[in-house]
Amino acid sequence: MIDALAQLTVNGIALGAAYALAALGFVLVINAVGAVNFAHGDFVMAGGFLAVAISGYLPADLELPGLVVLPLTMLVAAGLGLLLSLIAYFPLRGRPPVSVFISTIAVAIILQHGTNAIFGPAPRAAPPVFGDGQVDLGIASVSMQQVAVIVVAAVLIGAVALVLSRTRFGRRLRAAAQDPEMAEAIGIDVPLMIAVTFALAISLAGATGALLANQFFVSPDDGGNYMLKAYIAVVIGGWGRIHGAVLGALLIGMFEVVVAAAASYVVAEALLYGALLAVLVLRPQGLFGEAEGRRA
Repeated sequence: MIDALAQLTVNGIALGAAYALAALGFVLVINAVGAVNFAHGDFVMAGGFLAVAISGYLPADLELPGLVVLPLTMLVAAGLGLLLSLIAYFPLRGRPPVSVFISTIAVAIILQHGTNAIFGPAPRAAPPVFGDGQVDLGIASVSMQQVAVIVVAAVLIGAVALVLSRTRFGRRLRAAAQDPEMAEAIGIDVPLMIAVTFALAISLAGATGALLANQFFVSPDDGGNYMLKAYIAVVIGGWGRIHGAVLGALLIGMFEVVVAAAASYVVAEALLYGALLAVLVLRPQGLFGEAEGRRA
């Protein structure tokens, strides 16, 4: 019983860590532009296919190709993030948020159908980051890819938190997100900060896709599922709260793994959406958010 619980805990942490990367990028864009990027999940999917495509150009005898594929995927995804800001946000800046919602939905559809046209509908697998195999922890067995997901997610989330809280550039990003008019008044290039935020957010989405595509495979219609998981994590964690989104994603990963093991994945999904409705009704500020009247 203890061994089974330990195994479920490890599996849940690994899945939640991947969701946390996606949720972090999702909430960064929300804070920066005040609108939801409905294409975020499809960029996670695109990251998986980028990893598949990049791995196809690497030498067949290359050891640990995932260590090469992951940073290259993030780099290309960052470029796609910049492109997203140029075509789906800046031309609509100053218009009602619904305009951005619609433009990102259009981008999501383009990504889905474009990926399907290029790669086909069949699921694909990306290379593992640290190689195949298992690590025996005594009470639980962990795949090398699960170790990679946890390590990479911890490093990237920690790096983003460090940049945002400890560097001058991070303070500029936060200032541009919190009060763009005041930030412009003191000389901060707000459009540049927004573009960088999009690039960072989509690079994290790309990393998520590259990590998940090995263990769970990736297909062109996966984007909606990842989008919903990021959205639920943000709602549970508190709208716009970065640490809340990360914690919410970890809770989702644990919840899905435990309930799926006890019942089924379908039951886990149904109960997850039920929990989302309960949070919206009973605690709309999220589990880790403050009531609106108490915010500074």
